[in-house]
Amino acid sequence: MGRVQVNNKEEFSQMENDDFSDSQLVRHFRGVLVAVTTGDRENYDELVGYLHPKKNLNPDEVAILVTTLKALSGAVSYIDSVHHESLLFAVSRMSLWNYGIDIMDALLELIISLAASNGKYIDWCLEMLVKHFVPPFYLLDSLRQENGIDRKNKVLSRVHAALKEIADLVPLAPLRLSPIVIQKMPSVFSKETEIVMYVENMLRLESGAIGETVGSIMLPALVDRLLELDVEIGWDGILQEDAKGIFEMELEDVTEFADEDENCDSMPPSELLNRKNLQGNLVVEKLDSLMVLAFLHLESCQSSGRLTEVFDTLLASFQRTVLNAYKSKFTQYVMFYACALDPEGCGVKFAMVLADMFGCDVNPPITRMSAAAYLASYLTRAKFLSAALVTNIIQSLVDWCYAYCKLRDFDMNPRAHQVFYSGCQAIMYILCFRMRSLMDIPRLKLQLLNMPMEAILKHKLSPLKVCLPTVVVEFLRQAKAAQLFMASESFVFDDMLESDLSKAFGGIDRLDMFFPFDPCLLKKSESYIRPHFVRWSKVRTTYDDDDNDELSDSGSEVSDDDFIDRNTKDMIDDDMMVSVEGFDFNPDLNKMSITPRKSFKHGFETQLNQCKRMPARIRPSTSPESL
Repeated sequence: MGRVQVNNKEEFSQMENDDFSDSQLVRHFRGVLVAVTTGDRENYDELVGYLHPKKNLNPDEVAILVTTLKALSGAVSYIDSVHHESLLFAVSRMSLWNYGIDIMDALLELIISLAASNGKYIDWCLEMLVKHFVPPFYLLDSLRQENGIDRKNKVLSRVHAALKEIADLVPLAPLRLSPIVIQKMPSVFSKETEIVMYVENMLRLESGAIGETVGSIMLPALVDRLLELDVEIGWDGILQEDAKGIFEMELEDVTEFADEDENCDSMPPSELLNRKNLQGNLVVEKLDSLMVLAFLHLESCQSSGRLTEVFDTLLASFQRTVLNAYKSKFTQYVMFYACALDPEGCGVKFAMVLADMFGCDVNPPITRMSAAAYLASYLTRAKFLSAALVTNIIQSLVDWCYAYCKLRDFDMNPRAHQVFYSGCQAIMYILCFRMRSLMDIPRLKLQLLNMPMEAILKHKLSPLKVCLPTVVVEFLRQAKAAQLFMASESFVFDDMLESDLSKAFGGIDRLDMFFPFDPCLLKKSESYIRPHFVRWSKVRTTYDDDDNDELSDSGSEVSDDDFIDRNTKDMIDDDMMVSVEGFDFNPDLNKMSITPRKSFKHGFETQLNQCKRMPARIRPSTSPESL
């Protein structure tokens, strides 16, 4: 083996005086490692002593440590996990964050050599590298300083280069890396700086050289962690069952989403309360920062031409977890922003997938109802979607509901027909936001007028009595103004603001009140969403006069982006409309069974007359501003 016998401490310490060549040191260390198996530990214990972390190393100590690590790199095949446990432990306690670049490079050389030499150490080596995604706790705050940023760049660039080198040497290493990264991910209770920095490295892996292997794991893991944080945000202390306050002025009606002190005078009381409830919430701040990281990563993917690929991964994750997580309040905006970056690709695909999930009777009712809620909220809030796409999806929803009615001559039963009522409510909610803009386009107006909506709404299933009353009121008011039906006065409606029937169809999760793309309350995230988002206060309804337009002509300066449906910039022009003819929406209706219940009638005109305008916000059932 070329073993060099060293019998005393003086001979072992000769390396401090450069009395060994590199090859001699390697042979010497091999001999020291082998000697342990025979019970001779003296030189081995001294070797381990060199590796124990020390602070403020002088130049000679740095040189000895570098020499030791480099020599060990040439002797890795002699390292045994049983006999040399203390050596491995000493190495594992070393942190790149505590050393200069010479020791960094020598330590990484040892880790890479050990990973390549023996498959049984691959997980240990990968864990060593992953633990460097975040510095020791006591260094976290220093990263905000200039020298801290420089150190961060030096460490992390080397860590990711080492992971790439190991992946090249051991092709199966990326498969082993993914579960380690997920396992070591900081919990929702970790410090914001720690979890944000860790996620930065996860996204760096996803977009890096080994992203093809690990990317499909990193993004879903991030979404899962966002969702965990999301549901940790507690609204329970202020939840109410009364729906009288379901509609309030939207947060975006305030001048801007800025410091609370600047806007508190103009902010409605409920919005001010919600902002105060979120202010200082550490979970909210972590979620907000991670959402921004996700948005920036999506922008990077768009620039590199990878957005479509990444969107497919996110979409699968959304369908698996977020869609049915009824307490999710903000995580879904990752999907929204991805769609905003690619309206004609990701934007259309998301809408059609949601429509297909609603129409597929293989899916559980809760999934189909959630899909309807997401679809309706998405089509109303996404400024970047074309009028043609919105109309075609309304058409598909109407066709589905009409076919459902034709096959069922039953009376109203909210629990038995939950999916049907969710489809009806989706139609009405979309049209509350979009009716005026669609009726202003002749061919789309004709398409709307030819839809059998009146037959659906007058069916024995009585969707007007079951769907959320505030949505129904606004829809019928606009339908009357637009002359959407021949005789809208003949419609009847429950005069209770929130009927027990709506609660019954919404179920325990109150999906009748779930509008997942309501305005985002996360301060930093909202700034990314705002340019792509439709605000109710900027929607022109069918019963609106042109007073606001006259105000803008009289001297007030109005930005194009401030208004939706007021000019062609807010809805994609006819010649830019996205074709959706390639998508199928033909659910099998024959497998559904229904149980009828009694129906009853209430007058509509009183409620209609009391509603001057659709209240400015429909909020999700899990946020305080919803209820």
